[in-house]
Amino acid sequence: MTEITAHHGLLKDTKLHVDDTGGSGRPVVLIHGWPLSGESWKEQVPAFEAAGYRVVTYDRRGFGRSDKPLTGYGYDRLTDDLQAVLEALDLRDVTLVGFSMGGGEVARYFTRHGAERIHSAVFASAVPPYLLQTPGNPDGPLPVSEAAKMAAGLTADQDAFYDQFTTDFFSVDGELKVTEEQRQEALALAHQAFKPAALEAMASFANTDFRDDLPNVTVPTLVIHGDSDATVPLEGSGARTHAAIPSSTLHVVAGAPHGVNVSHAEEWNRVVLEFLAR
Repeated sequence: MTEITAHHGLLKDTKLHVDDTGGSGRPVVLIHGWPLSGESWKEQVPAFEAAGYRVVTYDRRGFGRSDKPLTGYGYDRLTDDLQAVLEALDLRDVTLVGFSMGGGEVARYFTRHGAERIHSAVFASAVPPYLLQTPGNPDGPLPVSEAAKMAAGLTADQDAFYDQFTTDFFSVDGELKVTEEQRQEALALAHQAFKPAALEAMASFANTDFRDDLPNVTVPTLVIHGDSDATVPLEGSGARTHAAIPSSTLHVVAGAPHGVNVSHAEEWNRVVLEFLAR
């Protein structure tokens, strides 16, 4: 465990909690989903480390064990935090793996920082290309009314909101696809989130348009998504991201909810490790 300071400058330092398995293997940086933390990768870190990779996870600012400033949750700032992690650890030849909201950092990274440090990329149940349904983005899977409902629900009663959110996160047609213990673990991570950060980050993943970022992803790319994801539906997100990145391959996990890296960890890990080995 270590802490990395992002955005040096008076009143601007933000310490990010980072876990790094170390070693000489090629680095894999896992970027977690909303509203969780780097601990949400517990099914992946041991498997990837055992396969010989150096595995790095970090808690997004405002979440988990990282500092929780009042502002700074737009994707440009969040992507610069990712770059701060790569620079501080001097990581090169990196595979970026972005789950859900974390896929936004992966997409924006190539626009802001290029591909010099990057070997490949994985979009996992990820929010690009553009989640919100608008007249200019009719295929967006998140209606404006639903986005407003989510923000209102979190504002009014975060305990009830997170309880329902983590249930939906791991469910298909109302059936929980993980154990109750696993859901409770995710719920505990959600409660570590700073509420103003969670609300601003929610607005960011709903409203950020990554359609101009995706053509900048020029490295080998895997898109992996559950076909029963009700939180970030495949048709409006993963399938469109795959179509927008010529160098990408798509793997659809049958019968999987949004939290597919937990519910279908064996298949998920196998597919990603096969991609990493290419």
